[in-house]
Amino acid sequence: MRNVSVEAAPEPDPVDARLGARLAGLRAERGWSLGELAERSGISRSTLSRAERAEISPTASLLNRLCHVYERTMSQLLSEVEAEPAPLVRVAEQPVWEDRTSGFVRRSVSPPAPGLRGELVEGRLAAGADIAYDRPPVPGLEQHIWVLAGALEVTARDIEHHLETGDCLRLRVWGPTRFRCAGRDEVRYALAVVLP
Repeated sequence: MRNVSVEAAPEPDPVDARLGARLAGLRAERGWSLGELAERSGISRSTLSRAERAEISPTASLLNRLCHVYERTMSQLLSEVEAEPAPLVRVAEQPVWEDRTSGFVRRSVSPPAPGLRGELVEGRLAAGADIAYDRPPVPGLEQHIWVLAGALEVTARDIEHHLETGDCLRLRVWGPTRFRCAGRDEVRYALAVVLP
Protein backbone atom coordinates (compact mmCIF):
# COMPACT_ATOMS: atom_id res chain seq x y z
CA MET A 1 0.00 0.00 0.00
CA ARG A 2 1.33 3.43 -1.00
CA ASN A 3 1.26 6.42 1.31
CA VAL A 4 -0.49 9.33 -0.33
CA SER A 5 0.16 12.72 1.21
CA VAL A 6 -2.59 15.26 1.01
CA GLU A 7 -1.43 18.84 1.08
CA ALA A 8 -3.55 21.02 3.35
CA ALA A 9 -5.04 24.12 1.80
CA PRO A 10 -3.17 27.25 2.90
CA GLU A 11 -4.79 29.31 5.63
CA PRO A 12 -6.49 32.40 4.17
CA ASP A 13 -5.04 35.80 4.95
CA PRO A 14 -6.79 37.06 8.14
CA VAL A 15 -7.92 40.30 6.45
CA ASP A 16 -9.27 38.34 3.45
CA ALA A 17 -11.11 36.00 5.85
CA ARG A 18 -12.75 38.91 7.72
CA LEU A 19 -13.49 40.66 4.43
CA GLY A 20 -15.09 37.51 2.99
CA ALA A 21 -17.25 37.12 6.09
CA ARG A 22 -18.35 40.76 5.89
CA LEU A 23 -19.21 40.42 2.19
CA ALA A 24 -21.28 37.32 2.96
CA GLY A 25 -22.97 39.23 5.80
CA LEU A 26 -23.84 42.20 3.59
CA ARG A 27 -25.41 39.86 1.03
CA ALA A 28 -27.35 38.03 3.76
CA GLU A 29 -28.60 41.34 5.25
CA ARG A 30 -30.23 42.10 1.90
CA GLY A 31 -31.58 38.59 1.45
CA TRP A 32 -29.82 38.18 -1.90
CA SER A 33 -28.70 34.90 -3.39
CA LEU A 34 -25.30 34.65 -5.07
CA GLY A 35 -27.16 34.78 -8.37
CA GLU A 36 -28.90 38.04 -7.47
CA LEU A 37 -25.62 39.61 -6.37
CA ALA A 38 -23.95 38.39 -9.57
CA GLU A 39 -26.64 40.13 -11.63
CA ARG A 40 -26.35 43.37 -9.65
CA SER A 41 -22.53 43.47 -9.65
CA GLY A 42 -21.58 41.87 -12.96
CA ILE A 43 -19.29 39.45 -11.07
CA SER A 44 -19.65 35.71 -11.60
CA ARG A 45 -21.31 33.61 -8.88
CA SER A 46 -18.21 31.43 -8.54
CA THR A 47 -15.93 34.45 -8.01
CA LEU A 48 -18.34 35.92 -5.44
CA SER A 49 -18.54 32.59 -3.63
CA ARG A 50 -14.76 32.18 -3.57
CA ALA A 51 -14.31 35.77 -2.28
CA GLU A 52 -16.85 35.22 0.51
CA ARG A 53 -15.04 32.01 1.53
CA ALA A 54 -11.64 33.81 1.36
CA GLU A 55 -10.40 31.36 -1.27
CA ILE A 56 -9.26 34.34 -3.34
CA SER A 57 -8.04 37.80 -2.41
CA PRO A 58 -10.42 40.22 -4.16
CA THR A 59 -8.96 42.68 -6.65
CA ALA A 60 -9.49 46.43 -6.33
CA SER A 61 -11.85 46.33 -9.32
CA LEU A 62 -13.96 43.55 -7.78
CA LEU A 63 -14.19 45.36 -4.43
CA ASN A 64 -15.13 48.58 -6.22
CA ARG A 65 -18.05 46.83 -7.93
CA LEU A 66 -19.23 45.37 -4.63
CA CYS A 67 -18.88 48.74 -2.89
CA HIS A 68 -21.10 50.24 -5.58
CA VAL A 69 -23.76 47.56 -5.02
CA TYR A 70 -23.57 47.94 -1.23
CA GLU A 71 -23.34 51.78 -1.41
CA ARG A 72 -20.08 52.04 0.52
CA THR A 73 -16.65 53.45 -0.17
CA MET A 74 -13.81 50.97 -0.15
CA SER A 75 -12.50 52.48 3.07
CA GLN A 76 -15.89 52.07 4.74
CA LEU A 77 -16.00 48.41 3.73
CA LEU A 78 -12.43 47.76 4.84
CA SER A 79 -12.99 49.59 8.14
CA GLU A 80 -15.90 47.23 8.84
CA VAL A 81 -13.51 44.29 8.92
CA GLU A 82 -11.02 45.92 11.26
CA ALA A 83 -11.10 45.99 15.05
CA GLU A 84 -12.97 48.69 17.00
CA PRO A 85 -11.96 52.10 15.60
CA ALA A 86 -9.64 54.37 17.55
CA PRO A 87 -9.22 58.16 17.20
CA LEU A 88 -5.47 57.75 16.59
CA VAL A 89 -3.89 55.10 14.40
CA ARG A 90 -0.10 54.88 14.42
CA VAL A 91 1.57 54.28 11.07
CA ALA A 92 2.50 50.69 12.01
CA GLU A 93 -1.17 49.96 12.79
CA GLN A 94 -2.71 51.48 9.66
CA PRO A 95 -4.40 48.74 7.64
CA VAL A 96 -2.68 47.92 4.36
CA TRP A 97 -4.44 46.05 1.59
CA GLU A 98 -2.73 44.85 -1.57
CA ASP A 99 -4.13 43.92 -4.95
CA ARG A 100 -1.27 41.63 -6.01
CA THR A 101 -2.72 41.22 -9.49
CA SER A 102 -2.53 44.90 -10.42
CA GLY A 103 0.39 46.10 -8.29
CA PHE A 104 -1.80 48.40 -6.19
CA VAL A 105 -1.17 48.90 -2.47
CA ARG A 106 -3.69 50.84 -0.37
CA ARG A 107 -3.06 52.08 3.17
CA SER A 108 -5.95 53.51 5.20
CA VAL A 109 -4.34 56.51 6.89
CA SER A 110 -7.41 57.96 8.64
CA PRO A 111 -8.65 56.26 11.77
CA PRO A 112 -11.71 54.33 10.62
CA ALA A 113 -14.96 55.81 11.83
CA PRO A 114 -18.36 54.91 10.42
CA GLY A 115 -20.51 57.96 9.94
CA LEU A 116 -17.73 60.40 9.03
CA ARG A 117 -17.81 61.70 5.47
CA GLY A 118 -14.08 62.13 4.82
CA GLU A 119 -11.11 59.81 4.84
CA LEU A 120 -7.46 59.83 3.83
CA VAL A 121 -5.80 56.98 1.94
CA GLU A 122 -2.28 56.42 0.66
CA GLY A 123 -2.06 54.66 -2.70
CA ARG A 124 0.97 53.12 -4.37
CA LEU A 125 1.05 51.80 -7.91
CA ALA A 126 3.98 49.78 -9.20
CA ALA A 127 5.66 50.86 -12.43
CA GLY A 128 3.34 50.02 -15.30
CA ALA A 129 0.35 49.38 -13.03
CA ASP A 130 -2.99 50.33 -14.54
CA ILE A 131 -6.30 50.09 -12.65
CA ALA A 132 -9.68 50.79 -14.21
CA TYR A 133 -12.89 51.16 -12.23
CA ASP A 134 -16.14 50.87 -14.15
CA ARG A 135 -18.07 53.03 -11.67
CA PRO A 136 -17.59 54.82 -8.36
CA PRO A 137 -18.57 53.00 -5.17
CA VAL A 138 -20.80 56.00 -4.37
CA PRO A 139 -21.93 58.24 -7.27
CA GLY A 140 -20.73 61.83 -6.88
CA LEU A 141 -17.87 60.83 -4.58
CA GLU A 142 -15.39 63.69 -4.22
CA GLN A 143 -11.70 62.82 -4.52
CA HIS A 144 -8.57 64.91 -4.01
CA ILE A 145 -5.53 63.14 -5.48
CA TRP A 146 -2.17 64.53 -4.35
CA VAL A 147 0.94 62.93 -5.89
CA LEU A 148 3.64 62.52 -3.25
CA ALA A 149 6.27 60.86 -5.48
CA GLY A 150 6.34 59.79 -9.11
CA ALA A 151 3.90 60.40 -11.97
CA LEU A 152 0.25 59.41 -12.18
CA GLU A 153 -2.29 59.51 -14.99
CA VAL A 154 -5.92 59.76 -13.90
CA THR A 155 -8.73 59.49 -16.43
CA ALA A 156 -12.25 60.59 -15.49
CA ARG A 157 -15.11 61.56 -17.82
CA ASP A 158 -12.82 60.68 -20.75
CA ILE A 159 -10.36 63.40 -19.74
CA GLU A 160 -6.80 62.31 -18.95
CA HIS A 161 -4.92 64.24 -16.27
CA HIS A 162 -1.14 63.83 -16.05
CA LEU A 163 0.06 64.52 -12.48
CA GLU A 164 3.66 64.94 -11.34
CA THR A 165 5.07 65.05 -7.80
CA GLY A 166 3.28 67.76 -5.82
CA ASP A 167 0.32 68.10 -8.21
CA CYS A 168 -3.21 67.76 -6.82
CA LEU A 169 -6.37 66.95 -8.75
CA ARG A 170 -9.89 67.42 -7.35
CA LEU A 171 -12.83 65.72 -9.01
CA ARG A 172 -16.27 64.28 -8.46
CA VAL A 173 -16.59 60.73 -9.66
CA TRP A 174 -19.72 59.85 -11.61
CA GLY A 175 -18.53 57.22 -14.06
CA PRO A 176 -15.50 55.11 -14.99
CA THR A 177 -12.05 56.15 -13.78
CA ARG A 178 -8.56 54.90 -14.47
CA PHE A 179 -5.34 55.25 -12.47
CA ARG A 180 -2.06 54.48 -14.24
CA CYS A 181 1.54 54.74 -13.06
CA ALA A 182 3.01 56.98 -15.75
CA GLY A 183 6.69 56.74 -14.81
CA ARG A 184 9.45 54.15 -14.65
CA ASP A 185 9.24 54.07 -10.84
CA GLU A 186 6.25 53.47 -8.59
CA VAL A 187 3.91 56.35 -7.87
CA ARG A 188 2.80 57.21 -4.34
CA TYR A 189 -0.18 59.47 -3.75
CA ALA A 190 -2.54 60.65 -1.05
CA LEU A 191 -6.24 60.30 -1.78
CA ALA A 192 -8.74 62.32 0.22
CA VAL A 193 -12.23 60.87 -0.22
CA VAL A 194 -15.35 62.84 0.73
CA LEU A 195 -18.85 61.38 0.54
CA PRO A 196 -21.41 63.54 -1.28
